[in-house]
Amino acid sequence: MASLHRTAALLAAAFTLAALSAAPARAQTEWPTAKPISYVVPFTAGGSTDIVGRILANKLQESLHQSVVVDNRPGQAGGIGAAYVAKAAPDGYTLFGGTISTHAINPSLYKKLPYDAMKDFEPVTLVGRLPNVLIVNSQLGVNSVAELIALLKKDESKRTFASSGAGTSTHLAGEMFADMIGVKLTHVPYKGTPPAMTDVASGLVPFMFDQVTAALPLVKSGKLKLLAVTTGKRIALVPELPTMIESGVAGFEMSSWQAVYAPKGTPKPIVDRLNAEIAKALRQPDVQAKLSGQLAMEIVGSSPEELRAHMAREIPRWAELVKKSGATAD
Repeated sequence: MASLHRTAALLAAAFTLAALSAAPARAQTEWPTAKPISYVVPFTAGGSTDIVGRILANKLQESLHQSVVVDNRPGQAGGIGAAYVAKAAPDGYTLFGGTISTHAINPSLYKKLPYDAMKDFEPVTLVGRLPNVLIVNSQLGVNSVAELIALLKKDESKRTFASSGAGTSTHLAGEMFADMIGVKLTHVPYKGTPPAMTDVASGLVPFMFDQVTAALPLVKSGKLKLLAVTTGKRIALVPELPTMIESGVAGFEMSSWQAVYAPKGTPKPIVDRLNAEIAKALRQPDVQAKLSGQLAMEIVGSSPEELRAHMAREIPRWAELVKKSGATAD
């Protein structure tokens, strides 16, 4: 009888140990259950990255049945938020709304970047591409790109442009413009689109490049004018707006982009699940209406491997422009 009791006790202990050893594996397979997911947006609220982040966070919250909280961490053209995520635990509970700035331009613009765009993240998906537009203060007295160029060549006091931050696509668009028209321009960086656009609307800075939808309310109120779009083709949201190329700036073509990342080392099953859920969200009519209609975005929804390959092409492309223009953020 005693031996039976000892056998039963040993079996009970073995079952307990087995249950404890299985707990970590079970926790991983049951992701996400431990805590809310943080979706880090590296810019201020109200800009395109924030809008994309909140749309995706809401959809992920619905499909994953777990709270997804948007965490705005602006600064250094998204670098502050990127550095934070690069050091976060790779457990699937921290996501990052990356952009052309954080993962293509910053690596060459900053000499001491506190993260490695290629090595510190797990690519999840390329969400889509966004056009920028050339925006001027409505009282500047110009109605076309040609008239703006003539003014800049004539009046030194107008040779400044705003951007949503050093290293953003809006900054590099201005540098590209200066290089192509042969006029030295002074860059005025802001912490996000809203404050930059407010100062252009008030006349403190003459012009800027930024996303079209951010400017439309101030265009409708008469404070801003749109002169051209930076993509190779006109956009459906403002079909009457010419391209920079049509406006006489030959070869001027660029677009921003938005992507989702996780910290390096995030388990592949979690990355794959996130990729699948975001792809599903991007196919939903309400999401397409918001991204295409509200932001004029060309929706992509890539695989993680396609996003990594996209970055590998983009980083040297922007490094060449940064070197040629002499732009720096240090």
